[in-house]
This record gives sequence, structure tokens and C-alpha cells, in this order.
Amino acid sequence: MSYVLTTSGVPATQQFELWQSAVSQTFVPLEATAGEHSAFRGRLRGQNLGNVAVYEASADAHTVRRTARTISRAAPDYYKLSLQLHGTAKLSQDGRQAALRPGDFAIYDTTRPYSLAFDDVSSTLVLMFPRSMLCLPSGQVEQLTAIRFAGGQGVSGIVSTTLVQLARNIDDPQVHGSVRLARNVVDLLGTALADQVDYVDVPAETSRAAMLVKIKSYVEAHLEDPELSPGGIAAAHHISTRYLHKLFSEAGTTVSGWIRHRRLERCGQDLADPGKHQLAIGVIGARWGLVDASYLSRAFKTEYGVSPSEYRRRSVEHRAG
Repeated sequence: MSYVLTTSGVPATQQFELWQSAVSQTFVPLEATAGEHSAFRGRLRGQNLGNVAVYEASADAHTVRRTARTISRAAPDYYKLSLQLHGTAKLSQDGRQAALRPGDFAIYDTTRPYSLAFDDVSSTLVLMFPRSMLCLPSGQVEQLTAIRFAGGQGVSGIVSTTLVQLARNIDDPQVHGSVRLARNVVDLLGTALADQVDYVDVPAETSRAAMLVKIKSYVEAHLEDPELSPGGIAAAHHISTRYLHKLFSEAGTTVSGWIRHRRLERCGQDLADPGKHQLAIGVIGARWGLVDASYLSRAFKTEYGVSPSEYRRRSVEHRAG
């Protein structure tokens, strides 16, 4: 469900208090300060897509701070990403400061103090999601907080463009409830962070984790290809098939097992999607690289405990109830 809050129509003396309360309740407890003007214009709109909160915040100049005191009130294990849409911002955490211009973004951790200052009227897209959704080790992400990712360069430029489009379409009914879209955005962010890892001196285990993020992002983009195989994946990343299997083994899974899991998960999402109820189950399977209908049925039942048709039926009943 979409959420919209505006300070318009509220008495000037209460506007900033309303804004501080809104951002603290939507994200995590925060302290906030504004200029000396009594009036404060602010608008917050967005929604939760599964575990990912996606909001656009537009407001007059102000500063928000995550302090030891607010952390003691609630310290959920989340990362936040801020993408500057209009105006400028300064993000500070872990002894670093990122100056963000339109198109730039930076990541920060809600379990540690940070501040975000807006010196003038600005608009920001904010994502907040569980830290577990990123494949990179938390210790490595800690080295990447409050670092500016430029909106027009490399993978970070792709992330920026995707987020800008998300902001423009945040009110689109087709975006509402799109958990898969949110998951893909976080995966894309993981790729941008992994690219940054390649250029710093990090332990071998962190480099392997970064490579695994890139490989998983590649697999996500090629799930519909029935010819997707360990050999092809390894060749695309200039590593041996043996090393590829080792990476997944260290993560507690196998290459084929992870591909199968992600394909079945995508099938499950389509089966539960009212807009795809006219699609035959075999068509949905083929859409995600599972062209053998009998194999799809067996694998799906092993993964979910029910057949694809029963899963679809239960999804319909759940929404109707």
C-alpha cells in the first residue's frame, strides 16, 4: 500500500515536528534539526516492496542524525541507500563524508551513527532493506559506507538510472507490491558494491564474496536461458569451472542447485501473480529456463511441498480471503 505524507495544511509551528515523526516512523528513529524558519515544507511518499522500503523524500533544508540514543531505541539490521534526485546532500558515517549531487548515491548502516544534511530544498530516493539481502560480508560493506557512487559511471551509473526510473514510477500500480523488482534492485546494488571491492586491498575471502555477487547477478539476468550452465558461467567470468563450484560450495550450495532454486522462486512469483493466471504452467516454466514440464512439476513440489497448480490455487484463495 502506498504512503503519502505532506506538511502542507499543517500549522507552520507543527510542520517540522510532523516531518521528524514521519521519517522516524517510516525508517528508523532519528533526530532532526531545521533552519530558523517556522514553516517547513516536506513530502514523503512510497511503499514497502516486501522487505524493501522505497520512498521519495522532498523537503526544505534540514539535517537528520542517527545517534547512539536513537540507536538504543531501535537498532534493526538494515542498510539504507540515498540517491539524490534534486539538490545536494552530505552523508557522514564511519569517519567519511559523501557529497551527493543529482544522480549520485551512497549506502549507510542503521546500526551505527550517521548524519545526512540537506543545505537547501532537495529530493531524495531512499531504499532501506535488511543487511542480509546483500551478499557481501558486512565487514566489507562497512568500508563502503558514505562513499559517493557517481551516477554517470560504470555499474553505479546503471544503478542510478534504475533508481531514478523507480522514483518516477513509484505511484504506478504495476510497481505496487513488486517484490521481485525490489530484489533485483538490491542485487544490482550488490554488483556496484562488488565492483568497488575489486579496487581496494581486501582479504581473499572478501574478493571471493565479491566475485560470487557478480556471478549471481549474471545468473539472475540469464535465468530464462535453458542453456545456462556452470561452464558458460565460468567462461563469462574468466574463471575455471572448478573454481566456480568452489565459490558456491563455500556458500553452502551448488551452482546447479542455486540456479534451480532461483528459477523455481521466479516461477512461484509468476504463479501467484494475478496478472499471469492466464499463462499455462508450462509456459511459465519455460519463461524461466525450465522447459521440461514434468521436471518443473517434480522440482517445484520438492521445493515448495505442493504442485505448481496447487500453489497457484492456494495463492488465489489467500488473496480472496
